[in-house]
This record gives sequence, C-alpha cells and structure tokens, in this order.
Amino acid sequence: MGTKNNVTEFVLFGLSQSREMQHAFFIVFSLFHVLTILGNLLIIVTINASKTLNCPLYFFLTHLFADMCYPSATTPKMIADTFMERKTIFFNGCMTQLFSAHFFGGTEIFLLTAMAYDHYVAICGPLHYIIIMNQRKCSLLVGASWMAGFLYSILQTLLMVQLPFCGPSESDNFFCDINPLLKLACSDTYVVGLIVVTNSGMISLFSFLILIISYVVILLNLRSRSSEGRQKALSTCGLHIITVLLVLVPLMFMYIRPSTTLAADKLVILFSIVMPPLLNPLIYTLRNNEVKSMRKLFRVKENSGK
Repeated sequence: MGTKNNVTEFVLFGLSQSREMQHAFFIVFSLFHVLTILGNLLIIVTINASKTLNCPLYFFLTHLFADMCYPSATTPKMIADTFMERKTIFFNGCMTQLFSAHFFGGTEIFLLTAMAYDHYVAICGPLHYIIIMNQRKCSLLVGASWMAGFLYSILQTLLMVQLPFCGPSESDNFFCDINPLLKLACSDTYVVGLIVVTNSGMISLFSFLILIISYVVILLNLRSRSSEGRQKALSTCGLHIITVLLVLVPLMFMYIRPSTTLAADKLVILFSIVMPPLLNPLIYTLRNNEVKSMRKLFRVKENSGK
C-alpha cells in the first residue's frame, strides 16, 4: 500500500526571518518587479508601434515577455509573504507555482536558443537571411519554444504531484521548487532526482553548449569581415551572450547536480528569477540604435504635440 499524502499546505521560510530584513526586501523587490514589468512592456509596445523594427530579432523579443511572466510566477507571493508571520502555500498553489515558474523559465531558454540561431544565420549567411528567417520559420521557432517549455514544465510538475508528502512540510525557500520539495517527500526520490537532473540540468547544459558553439562559429566567421561589420556583430552577439550567462549559469548550478539543497541555493535562484528579466530591457533595447531612434521619434512627436 502506497504512502498517503496528508500534506495540504507547505510552510515557506522565505528569504529571512528578520522583520527588518523582510521590510527591506518588500521595498527592494517591489521596485524591481515594477521596473521589470514596465521595462518589458515598453519593449513590446515600442516594437509593435514601430514600422521599422520588423526583423526577426524584434519578433523574438516580443515573445520574450516570458521574461516578464517568469518572475511574476514567484515574486508577488514572495513580496506578500514579507508581511506574514507564517508563510504558507496550499498544495495545489504550490504545484501551480512550480509549473508556472518552470514553464516560463524553460520557454525563455528555448527562445534564447532560437535567437542565437537567428544571429548565426544573419552573420554566417547574410545573403540568404531573408529567405531562411522568413515569417513562417520565425513563427515555427517561437511556437516550438513555447511547446517545449510546456512539455518540460508539465513533466517536472507531474514528477512532484505523484510524490507522497506526509510531513514535515517546512521548506527553507521562498517559493515551491523541485529540490526543496524532493527533500520533503516521504519516499525514495533517487530515481525522480535523476529524472530532474536529466530534464532540467541537461536542457540547461545542452542549451548552453549549443549557444557557446554557435557563437564560436560566428566569431570565427567574423575574421573575414570589415572592422565596422565585426564591431556591429560583436555588439549584438555580446549582449545576447550576457543574457545567456545570466539565465543559464544559475540554472546549471541549481539543476545539473544531484537533487540536494545547498546554503547558496536561495540566493542563486533569486538572482536567476529577478535579475535577467530586470536587465534584459537594458541589454537588448536601450543600447540598440534602432530603439534609440524610436525613443527620439516619440519625444519629437510628444514635443510637437505640446
């Protein structure tokens, strides 16, 4: 007879037990979350309002609103918990949070891979770029990214739902994640832990290796270009590599090792959730010449209206 799951809620320890620190966290992460939402919405509105920002790069960027949704799966609950003496989350809410976080996080990884392919074609095959990266191909890449993110996340969630939890139900984390939940399960989780490493860890590692290899090929290809062409390509690729490192390095640290919890896990996953979505609007658009031109155009129209 299987072990009965008699846990209806989990208790989260949060980021800190200190009331002073929790008040500081409320202010800091509320500000970060608002800036993340506004920055990513600005990207989407600017690209959709422009008739010139219509190349595949900007098409992919409009779908990187997964960046905005990823922290929204966990941050609002974390912010609200700063006022709670006892931080709890119902079992169903926990599984929903787990699914949402891994769905949007996984989709972001696959979209970054699609964008790396776009950069590769643009630099290594510029004469055929328009033919290869047509609207249909871009739509297929985006659709495949969202579908892959869904399949990845649903597998993670199903692995957790079928585990028996019979107490204690206290998790030293600020949201429901895989490794802390495996620690709370009252059954042998060795096989499930291996599947998690294979699923989460290998996806992160393979995506990282594919991206690095593609950029090595791009850099080798740039040797025959003019200095101006090299500088422009390096600027575009360099910004994308920064994003890749911000997203994938913390995820590899978390999920490529056996399913154990370390003291640094909370800080690493917090960085992964908060910082890339916050910085991406700066990385991708505010330093982009075409977007700068759009911002100047908006200012001119605003001033002329006055």
